[in-house]
Parts: sequence; C-alpha cells; structure tokens
Amino acid sequence: MSSDQRHELGRTGERLAAAHLERLGLRVHTRNFRTRWGELDIVACDQKTIVFCDVKTRRQGSGRPWDALGPAKQQRVRKMAASWLTEVLDRPFAAELRFDAIGVTIDAHGRLVSLEHLEAAF
Repeated sequence: MSSDQRHELGRTGERLAAAHLERLGLRVHTRNFRTRWGELDIVACDQKTIVFCDVKTRRQGSGRPWDALGPAKQQRVRKMAASWLTEVLDRPFAAELRFDAIGVTIDAHGRLVSLEHLEAAF
C-alpha cells in the first residue's frame, strides 16, 4: 500500500472516530497535534474530562487495530499528551484526563466494517 493510501486510510479512520466521539457528547478540540514524539490523533473533552484518543485504522483482513498499541506506543501517547497540556494555551479545564483508543476497520471499498472504542484503554 502506498504512503498516500495509508494516509488516506488514517484520515478516514480519524474522521469516523471524531464523529463517534461527538455522538457521545464530547467536543473535539484538537486533531493531529504534532510533537517531537509523533502525532496525537484526537483530543476531545466534555465538562469534566479531557480525552486523548489514539486511533488505529486497518483494512479488513490486515490484522487487528490494537496490534499496534503496545507499551511503547502508550508511553509515546502519554508524552504527546503532556506536550499538548503544556503547549496549548486555549485548552479547556477538566478535572480528569483519560486515554482512549479507537480501532477502525474499513473494507476494500472504503466502507466502515467496525469501530471499537476502548475508554481508559491505558
């Protein structure tokens, strides 16, 4: 799969994940926040919680989205979240922080097969 196709797949998964979070009542504050450790996919919030969400998108039949969310990736997401908290000045106030993961599976025709949301995944 070419890099452009992978990026398009990732953008599709992030768009679906953001829409899912909004349906749950969260407001998407930031998407694709770049740090020295990588890119934080989605930061969303409600009245009491800031949610840092890592989105994994896969084509159907190419493995589970969670396969790429090991301890090293979790540690990088935490570092990226700390960076966001210190660098974003217009961020909302919230008493709680949470790290979620959303796994999106897309079929060969670009249609959603499944979307799994793990709250407090790590």
